[in-house]
Amino acid sequence: MNRACSGMLFACVALMAALGCQAGAPIYQVKDAPVQTATGKVPTLEQVQKTIIEAGVKNEWVMAVVKPGEIRGTLSVRNHMAVVTIPFTQKQYSILYKDSTNLKYNADRHTIHKEYTYWIQQLDNDIRARLTALSN
Repeated sequence: MNRACSGMLFACVALMAALGCQAGAPIYQVKDAPVQTATGKVPTLEQVQKTIIEAGVKNEWVMAVVKPGEIRGTLSVRNHMAVVTIPFTQKQYSILYKDSTNLKYNADRHTIHKEYTYWIQQLDNDIRARLTALSN
């Protein structure tokens, strides 16, 4: 009986170790999300840019305008860093993976640490909420 318990314990430890070393989650990207306001009016490009920057800052991203219609967001959490490109127009925006540090990024499998997905979803949710609240 002791030997059976030891074998089960070893199997459980091996399974937990294997699960802990998983490659990660698929890279979560927001592609061509519509810019929608509560009034239905189309915001200016400057309003969309300001809204994206405010949402990023609220979520502790460092936002930098690369050119009109494109923002680069950088998030640093402890020793992890994520960089995204956010192209946008008056009608849509995307949040696209650009680079990372210490997030188990695997280019072949297109996977990354699961926390990355959470960060992008938080950013996207806040952008959507702020765009909806825009009134022209």
